[in-house]
Amino acid sequence: MVQYHIQPDSEIPASKQLFDQIQFAIASRQYPPGHRLPSTRQLAMLTGLHRNTISKVYRQLEETGLVESQAGSGIYVKEQGHEGGPQGQASILRQYPEAYKIVQKSLDELLSQGCSLREARELFLSEIDWRLRCSARVLVTVPSRDLEAGKLMIREIEQSLGIPVELVPLEELSTALDQTNSGTVVTSRYFIGEVLETAAPKSVRVIPVDIHDYAQELEIVKDLPKDSCLGVVSLSAGTLGVASIIIHSLRGDELLLMTAQVDDTYKLHALVRAAQTIICDHASYDRVKAAISAARDDLIRPPKLIRSENYIGTKSINLLKRELGLG
Repeated sequence: MVQYHIQPDSEIPASKQLFDQIQFAIASRQYPPGHRLPSTRQLAMLTGLHRNTISKVYRQLEETGLVESQAGSGIYVKEQGHEGGPQGQASILRQYPEAYKIVQKSLDELLSQGCSLREARELFLSEIDWRLRCSARVLVTVPSRDLEAGKLMIREIEQSLGIPVELVPLEELSTALDQTNSGTVVTSRYFIGEVLETAAPKSVRVIPVDIHDYAQELEIVKDLPKDSCLGVVSLSAGTLGVASIIIHSLRGDELLLMTAQVDDTYKLHALVRAAQTIICDHASYDRVKAAISAARDDLIRPPKLIRSENYIGTKSINLLKRELGLG
């Protein structure tokens, strides 16, 4: 424990004596970063000074940036410079110790290649700034023929990431990108070739997302009895087209397959009355459920309704979070 010596008869004020001794203890690392300083009561007992005097010294230390007060906990020595990251963000280092090691390793590699610290800093900052600018505007793009697929993507991105997203038809993407200096374009891997061709000359990045693998739903399709009627409902016509092909490849003519976009009331009601099992996307679930309820008097047995929870794969959502700096 640091020993304090206060000369009460000195011309130097007792508060100045205490301030300098604590400052020295911090500078000499007797009080290392993160160390909790004695309470005003403890320090009053050690020095014989009034607690108000000690509180004044602690406030002065806090104003100099040497210590920080944590409500309900006490006064702590503040991490500084390299040990604490920019502006002493020690809590970030404690939260992501492995990430900090990666930063250190990356910096060492840059220096070994001849970069100066200033140049390395510029490289890091320019990349971070560019990603922040890209995150400021996020566009989802799909061809006009299947804007509903884009709506499904936007629904899940906004729910998962909590950010506003714009839907732009692929045919209008070039014009939209001419009106922005930077941004991120998100699309399904189905359309990545067309999107890259449009976005390549622009100052944007393109992130393709993978759709959900629908493994559980496909297992259900495999196990359906022969000659049963399966209904598939989606917001997206493109999704229905792909689903029809995959289901046919699994079961051929063994199943009677009916599909309907959720906004096609006539087809939806016909499907509800004929199918024993209905698979729908999350966005269509409430409408399908309501249609089943409305037709209940005409049904011998209500169809089994299965809701697919995702359109975008979980890994792609996590990728977006990382790339957009949201997680």
